[in-house]
Amino acid sequence: MAGSWDGSYDPGSQSDDSHHFDRLHIEPLYDAFVCPLTKQVMRDPVTLENGQTFEREAIEKWFKECRESGRRLVCPLTQKELKSADLNPSIALRNTIEEWTTRNEAAQIDMARRSLNMNSSEDDVLLSLRFIQRICQKNRSNKHVVRNADLIPMIVDMLKSSSRKVRCKALETLLAVVEEDEDNKAILAEGDTVRTIVKFLSHEQSKEREEAVSLLYELSKSEALCEKIGSINGAILILVGMTSSKSENISTVEKADKTLENLEKCENNVRQMAENGRLQPLLTQILEGPHETKHSMAAYLGELVLNNDVKVHVAKTVGESLINIMKSGNMQSREAALKALNQISSFDASSKVLIEAGILPPLVRDLFTVGANQLPMRLKEVSATILSNVVNSGYDVDSIPIGPDHQTLVSEDNVRNLLHLISNTGPPIECKLLQVLVGLTNSPTTVLNVVAAIKSSGATISLVQFIEVPQKDLRMASIKLLQNLSPHMGPELAEALRGTVGQLSSLIRVISENTGISEEQAAAAGLLAELPERDVGLTRQMLDERAFQLIISRVVKIKQGDIRGIRFVTPFLEGLVRVLARVTFVLSDEPDAVALCREYGLAALFVDLLQTNGIDNVQMVSAAALENLSLESKNLTRLPEMPLPGFCATIFPCFSKQAVITGLCRVHRGTCSLKESFCLLEGQAVHKLVALLDHTNAKVVEAALAALSTLLDDGVDIEQGVSVLCEAEGIKPILDVLLEKQTENLRRRAVWVVERLLRNDDIAYEVSGDQNVSTALVDAFHHADYRTRQIAERALKHVDKIPNFSGIFPNMG
Repeated sequence: MAGSWDGSYDPGSQSDDSHHFDRLHIEPLYDAFVCPLTKQVMRDPVTLENGQTFEREAIEKWFKECRESGRRLVCPLTQKELKSADLNPSIALRNTIEEWTTRNEAAQIDMARRSLNMNSSEDDVLLSLRFIQRICQKNRSNKHVVRNADLIPMIVDMLKSSSRKVRCKALETLLAVVEEDEDNKAILAEGDTVRTIVKFLSHEQSKEREEAVSLLYELSKSEALCEKIGSINGAILILVGMTSSKSENISTVEKADKTLENLEKCENNVRQMAENGRLQPLLTQILEGPHETKHSMAAYLGELVLNNDVKVHVAKTVGESLINIMKSGNMQSREAALKALNQISSFDASSKVLIEAGILPPLVRDLFTVGANQLPMRLKEVSATILSNVVNSGYDVDSIPIGPDHQTLVSEDNVRNLLHLISNTGPPIECKLLQVLVGLTNSPTTVLNVVAAIKSSGATISLVQFIEVPQKDLRMASIKLLQNLSPHMGPELAEALRGTVGQLSSLIRVISENTGISEEQAAAAGLLAELPERDVGLTRQMLDERAFQLIISRVVKIKQGDIRGIRFVTPFLEGLVRVLARVTFVLSDEPDAVALCREYGLAALFVDLLQTNGIDNVQMVSAAALENLSLESKNLTRLPEMPLPGFCATIFPCFSKQAVITGLCRVHRGTCSLKESFCLLEGQAVHKLVALLDHTNAKVVEAALAALSTLLDDGVDIEQGVSVLCEAEGIKPILDVLLEKQTENLRRRAVWVVERLLRNDDIAYEVSGDQNVSTALVDAFHHADYRTRQIAERALKHVDKIPNFSGIFPNMG
């Protein structure tokens, strides 16, 4: 076969192997057909004045070179000078060549048909494909010939060849066959051909991928084929991936990108592109498309799952357009826009973009509007969700006017409207609106407005009642809201919890759930922790409901590492410890509280919690609880029973001998223990409290110092308390606290403790030489409050910095 092929008679084709092929002759190849310059069959023969004939393109190039080099015009064959460069078309010769070519091509096409099958050799198939490619590139009319010869299906079959070379050449040939030919593209659209081409996009061999992309790009110029390509599973996904690939060559990436641009003619393709990460076509349709297209694309945008960076880009690109649709469209269009805005607003940064684009006023209006134009409840739920998202984004919504007279979302009327909606809608909307209030109460600039509206509308009890609802999201939103309100409405919330059956129990039940540590549990613990700690009625109710036992169990399990939930463990533990500490504020009023502390060893637990490094609030609250417990020690210590004197001793007292009782507490003068009387002398409590005096948080230092000061309180042996602090190496840290004077409260407490320490002569003597301590006491004497100045004066007398006149002048009472 190789000996019968026509080589290349295309002067523009210089690099084909077919130069080496013989020609299949139906009739001889006449020398007159061949250009003397190109040695190839002429397509546009022209004759010079001397009668010599050349290919037009070749002789024009010859003349140009002569002029550019300054040579005279000569005939390339005779080398004789020409008077004129005129070229006369050889029409008869051209027609003869065309007829000869047509007859030869017909024979060669027939040969190609016989070679295009799986039984032919690789060389024969490649020769056939090259020939078909060449004749299609040479003349567009040959594409009609190839189509009528039914060669297109045969070329397609070659895509299944086991030879990589054949597959690549088949793709390349198909491109030549269909280029700028709609009829041939229509044939290629039949059956599974396009699916087969798409499969090459994910092929390992880059050459096949490149040829497949080039072919798809050409096919995508046909609108009918755009839908066909997009309907093939994975086609758009792969093309989108190729456009962002760093391993593909630039040409392939550009072709893939242009193919996708062509595929944008079909709306379904635009949706697929968006789903696979190429969002811009969809956004462009929302911005520039026809009315119906805008709304259908907005609806689809609402169904997509977008990553956060993309949400910001979408908000910046089409946020304003979606808001306009939401404001002015029909109900169907508004629904589409709301769903898209709901998707976009679920990230804080994109929510802020939407706020700046003006989403708040129409959103609030949609929620509050009643009557003919009001949104159905399902869309009000979407609006409430968007409002919750934007309010919780951290943007200062109080700066955005949403009504007449510069009203904002936290104006009392608007908060009242939100509360009214909460009371008159179903759980889904209630949940979102409660989350709106959570967002408003998260900000210190807006929480007081919400508190005022709740108080004035009498909504406290209705909000507390949500603690009992079965819907977890709704319950959690209500608990988080109440937690935010509790620092500002503690007494009101405590009263509501006490006065309503089941609410407190529900709150405790949430805390005690054994499902790890959830956000809801942390919020519930935080809510209880913020309620007034000295509310005896609430503590009494918690004792009756055995709440403290459940909380103790949770704290112990967290300390032991038995509870999962790292994310919320810190706020949960802080809340639990604060709730547990409230039992120490009612010890003098509630015998059951004392019994609870003894039974469960709360003093030891709080001592252990002092070492919860990294959680300052736990350390601070534990120290404060130990202060409360230690203050009760002098009331709970068992004083020794002295033995009655004998008969002789009663008559002759000189014969009596003072009984000696060992094992008594040095400070409380009775029988003490950490468990029974909460005495700090046990369990290394004093040492651990002293260690906290070096803490960086002034509140922790103050709580630790307050607990230690109970060892120097009235009613205990102060001298022995000083000794205990000396043994625990606590004197210097206490003096350092005085010197650092971080806060006024801390200075007040430190001056009190130092004055008690200086009652010990040895300490007073040693401190008297420390100018820094004297300066600190003098500063307190001059600048502190009245009571602290009095205490500082006594302290200065102990170190002889102020004369003690009580020893000079007798009491003149």
